[in-house]
Amino acid sequence: MSAGRLTQKAAEEIYQKSQNNRTSFIAELTGSGVVSAADLAHTVSAVFGAPLLDLEAIDPLRLPKDLLDAKICQSYRVVVLSKRSNRLIVATADPTDQEAAEKIKFTTQMGVDWIIAEYDKLNRLVEATTKSTAESMENLTSGDFEFDESVTEEAPESIDSGANEVEDAPVVKFLHKMLLDAFNMRASDLHFEPYEHQYRVRFRIDGELKEISSPPIAIKDKLASRIKVISRMDISEKRVPQDGRMKLKVGPDRVIDFRVSTLPTLFGEKIVIRILDPSSAKLGIDALGYEPEEKERLLHAIGRPYGMILVTGPTGSGKTVSLYTCLNLLNKPGVNIATAEDPSEINLPGVNQVNVNEKAGLTFAVALKSFLRQDPDIIMVGEIRDLETADISIKAAQTGHLVLSTLHTNDAPTTLTRMRNMGIAPFNIASSVILITAQRLARRLCPTCKAPADIPHEALVEAGYREEDLDGSWVTYKAVGCAACNNGYKGRVGIYQVMPISEEIQRIILRDGSALEIAEQARNEGVRSLRESGLHKARLGLTSLEEVLAVTNE
Repeated sequence: MSAGRLTQKAAEEIYQKSQNNRTSFIAELTGSGVVSAADLAHTVSAVFGAPLLDLEAIDPLRLPKDLLDAKICQSYRVVVLSKRSNRLIVATADPTDQEAAEKIKFTTQMGVDWIIAEYDKLNRLVEATTKSTAESMENLTSGDFEFDESVTEEAPESIDSGANEVEDAPVVKFLHKMLLDAFNMRASDLHFEPYEHQYRVRFRIDGELKEISSPPIAIKDKLASRIKVISRMDISEKRVPQDGRMKLKVGPDRVIDFRVSTLPTLFGEKIVIRILDPSSAKLGIDALGYEPEEKERLLHAIGRPYGMILVTGPTGSGKTVSLYTCLNLLNKPGVNIATAEDPSEINLPGVNQVNVNEKAGLTFAVALKSFLRQDPDIIMVGEIRDLETADISIKAAQTGHLVLSTLHTNDAPTTLTRMRNMGIAPFNIASSVILITAQRLARRLCPTCKAPADIPHEALVEAGYREEDLDGSWVTYKAVGCAACNNGYKGRVGIYQVMPISEEIQRIILRDGSALEIAEQARNEGVRSLRESGLHKARLGLTSLEEVLAVTNE
């Protein structure tokens, strides 16, 4: 009315009609044709000073899950767009609906910040989100989403009948929903964690754990049993950790692999499920985030006929994906490739993959000795953990084989001193290792909402930028947060230190030089440190300075 588009009398009539029909005033108003949904949204946004958002740009699959019950979303026609601290960002067409605001606050114990949306688009998004959840749940129990018979020990009939039992059905549905949500949200791991008075489920998304659900604590034992059955674990053994695997079919030609680990804790078994994405090895080297000169060094090294290439970094830094990307490039019909891992995470056709089994006596060293009798061209060792494995790997690299492996060290130069400390002779290291790449994964800034960061000159210099770099031709960006991302970040980008072993570095190794000497020589040869590589990514606007400082040491 204040915008002159509706008379007092017309408004009263529409309001009375909404009362009689038990519908919302906004629904009757837009349905009457007197005011369009777009005009109404613009007017409401201006009057209440709330931001206006075009919901057509929102992907329903990217919206946060389980923050608000679907029934509340349907009843009050609202959609949760994101969560910021202890407040929910909620799309609505009617910011005056106090009942909706109070219901959301009471249910979630969080404050509400309204975002105005056009009623028709909001309706479609509400239906899409609630319908997709309902359809997913229906598919999960109708056979479109089922356990792969080749991996599970159960017969298909027993799985189906288990799903139909009343007491187990909620547990089965909950597990399936969590697995599907994790896959859709691009999570790498699911954590099921029992405590004394609560049970929580967290997903690791872009390297950061995020609480997704807090189911009743009463389901913890049934849920653990269900997971252990389909992962081929001993359901009666709850006192020791166990490892297993499972595959889930989603549709006729899509299979998701999961690696499962259980751990006995004070209040029950904690279960971590890792999502294994076979497609990650086929992304190609360009998708990993190597700079052109780093990529050239790596490709040159894997093109060599023999020698050792080492990938280093902490757990979860993407070492396995980097190694398999290299193997994928080397995987040709005329090449014999063998890998020993604990366990194999990515299935690569054409590669002979062996799972290490310490209990059965199949260690990395035993597997390596067998490989050398199998006429290999390329060998990948999941991890060099001891002197025996290192010794066999080096001998293989010296006798005409290309060997790829990983080590847990902070950067490339310290890898060489770590090998020396393991007891490997300097001349063996110098004559076998041809390249070391250290890596980290930093969260990638969301291209939709990232904003220029106002960082003082002194802080940039302290972070590691040189004075000549700060010429004003570029800006750093900061995370903001929107409906399309996770607190301002979306995906991850690799930060690399790719160090070829030059003749000068070999001389330093032979005279038992320190990691500092090796690092200095590498810098003279144009090798960036991890911090310098990260600062370069921040300069390109791919990640934030804050993220670079968090994942690299200097």
